[in-house]
Amino acid sequence: MSDTMIQIENLSKLYRLGTIGSGTFKRDLNNWLRGIFRKNSDSPARLRETGENAFAGKDHLWALRNVTFDIKEGEVCGIIGRNGAGKSTLLKVLSKITRPTEGFVRGRGKISSLLEIGTGFHADLSGRENIFISGSMLGMKKTEIKKKFDEIVEFSGIEQFLDTPVKRYSSGMYVRLAFGVAAHLEPDILIVDEVLAVGDAEFQKKCMGKMKDVSHQKGRTILFVSHNLQAVNNLCSKAIWLQKGSIHAMGETQMVVNRYLGAFQKKMWKREWGSPREAPGNDWLRILSVELIPHLPNPMAPIDIRTPLTVRFRFHNFNNQIHLSANLVLFSLAGDCIFDVPSVSGDFNEGVVEGECTIPGRFLNDGSYYFSLFFLKDTSRTIFEYEECLHFDVEDHRENIHWYDKWVGAVRPHFPFTLRNGNVSNNGHGALDTRRHLL
Repeated sequence: MSDTMIQIENLSKLYRLGTIGSGTFKRDLNNWLRGIFRKNSDSPARLRETGENAFAGKDHLWALRNVTFDIKEGEVCGIIGRNGAGKSTLLKVLSKITRPTEGFVRGRGKISSLLEIGTGFHADLSGRENIFISGSMLGMKKTEIKKKFDEIVEFSGIEQFLDTPVKRYSSGMYVRLAFGVAAHLEPDILIVDEVLAVGDAEFQKKCMGKMKDVSHQKGRTILFVSHNLQAVNNLCSKAIWLQKGSIHAMGETQMVVNRYLGAFQKKMWKREWGSPREAPGNDWLRILSVELIPHLPNPMAPIDIRTPLTVRFRFHNFNNQIHLSANLVLFSLAGDCIFDVPSVSGDFNEGVVEGECTIPGRFLNDGSYYFSLFFLKDTSRTIFEYEECLHFDVEDHRENIHWYDKWVGAVRPHFPFTLRNGNVSNNGHGALDTRRHLL
């Protein structure tokens, strides 16, 4: 179709692993001759015929395997996946840095790539000189660079260090300048790898705004690789999930991100034992079951900061007329205590006792957590400790907030908090209204 900017079909990339030299001249010469033969004989058809059988084994790796998708004009496509999934290899093929082993890539228009911090920069030259060098390498004419020069400098925020050699720049200043040049090139296709992670919150907001402006207002296409799934959700209209070099899911961004998070969340959410003899415990009590129940509208969706959580447990009490209570304690993965909630105590006879506690949504911060249960007699004597009984992850979620860095704090409560205009005093000067309001 005429609005297709990038068309990829059956794209595969094979890498040979190991050292460059074999250790002996004879083997190096033999490998060199094999390489010449392979260049002449290993056409895509030949590679498909021999397939993985010819290159299988520990000496070779398929970084990409049969990747097929299209990107339309004006689309912002996020590419997600774990380290080693093939994301950077895909972008290098699209940027013509490396050639594919199989398949083909068709594209139209000018491509600008920002794959590494300070690509094309010369360490001994100043920021001013590197703007012209980097711009020229990315396809800009000198007149275009001069026209955009002030915008690039203002965007990157390095006016004070413009004539300083870039070898004295911090990594943040490097990426500010590099992204400033690439973003003002006005390409038809902008390819951005995980380089914005080194920027501060203000710069990340500026970059996201610039990419939105480039895609929405100017109709340009963006491929965005990031482990920051909040930024992917906020920026991208579609997403591709790469796993072990192949496309595992592709489609609407929220759907793909939810599937990705759901697949890798540590789901130790339920434990159950058939009989008290097999269950953890002692002569006082035995645990029969313990379960984490997230209140999710879609069972496939991941737990995020909005999700209420219910902990439900059952245990067998072996004593009559015993005064029992339980404490539910939440810890971060590092072992820091987030909270300790005691139950209402009561008198119980021998038999099954059930307990339940609900943690409201918009209380926990994103991160990894585990629960422990402590059972007490007479609210003072611990009779059994069931540590690390449930493990779970909480993912981030932000609405109308242009902040993509880690949200600080052990918890993230949603307290009533408002701002309002101050009153104007009789003398005409603005005065702050000190009244506080709760919704």
